[in-house]
Amino acid sequence: MQVSARTDYALKATAELARASVEGSGPMKGEVISERQAIPKKFMENILLDLKRSGIVRAQRGASGGYWLARPADEINLAEIIRTVEGPLANVRGEWPELVEYTGAAEHLREVWIAVRANLRAVLEHVTLADLVEGNLPQVVNDLTSDPEAWVHH
Repeated sequence: MQVSARTDYALKATAELARASVEGSGPMKGEVISERQAIPKKFMENILLDLKRSGIVRAQRGASGGYWLARPADEINLAEIIRTVEGPLANVRGEWPELVEYTGAAEHLREVWIAVRANLRAVLEHVTLADLVEGNLPQVVNDLTSDPEAWVHH
């Protein structure tokens, strides 16, 4: 799986908003998020707009305005954020894996793509922004990252 800059930035931005929510510091300016997470400002504006349209964040204009989470951080999972900025967690050439037809020697490839999607969901739908900010990741993540092979790139 390749994580796009857009997805990475959206997760970093919402993590900042989650921390601000926990600290009770009120709305955050887009510029502050950009600076703290080294996200280009124009990119940040577009991402925040998408997150606002989807109902993940709220925004208020003006001197005391900014962005904040629309729901508690423990009710927003990473999969929801990724789907907002990128679309489905797993697709094959832009199609749902279950709709792709394979024949011959590749006939069972569809099941592989379904399994990949299920594993992505097992992690991304169970990690919330609160988990991320607090460093209290679900056991499924701890189990996967405790395997030394998980840290080796191939």
